[in-house]
Amino acid sequence: MDPTLLLAALFLVASIVTIRFARAGYVRPLALLPFLVGSVPAAFIGGGLTLPTTLYRPLVGAVLLVAAARFGWTASNAGADFPPRAPWPGAVASGAGIGLLAGLTGTGGGIFLTPLLLAAGWAGTRFAAGTSAAFILANSVSGLAGNLASVGSLPPAIPLWLGAAAVGGAIGSQLGSRRMPAPWIRRALAVVLLVAGLKLIFLP
Repeated sequence: MDPTLLLAALFLVASIVTIRFARAGYVRPLALLPFLVGSVPAAFIGGGLTLPTTLYRPLVGAVLLVAAARFGWTASNAGADFPPRAPWPGAVASGAGIGLLAGLTGTGGGIFLTPLLLAAGWAGTRFAAGTSAAFILANSVSGLAGNLASVGSLPPAIPLWLGAAAVGGAIGSQLGSRRMPAPWIRRALAVVLLVAGLKLIFLP
């Protein structure tokens, strides 16, 4: 997929999801700040690195598969939702690691942040989803601005792709922020992590 198209879709979907979760009370900007402090410069560094795909893709893919198995296995024990409570040093350091991975893999980083927040016990299920959506939004804004500055135009297919992305984002965010039980959200996350992990390991 065209990088500009991908970033535009990420921006649109992340905007919809962030707004929905924020209206439901699951986004805390101050809790997101330390992760962004670490991720923004690290993502810039990661984007400039050229590592052998045979080195980092299987490693990152394996991490995602382990996370998928963990969340699928423990989904029924999701527990109560609670606001983000990550310590600043840990959040900044984690943000840097996620930013580096995001730069290397060309993703928004949310696929790494959500399982981290849940596994570390730093946020409840819906608060983790809302925080990650805002995290992706911030990163996609930066990436889209830089990409548009370099290419100067949008792909012709962008209205169709953005329309489909908007519909999917609206439905998913409504289910995730208000209707879907937390165990189901964790199972959905496990599926996403499984697909992403397998893609990194087996697809070029």
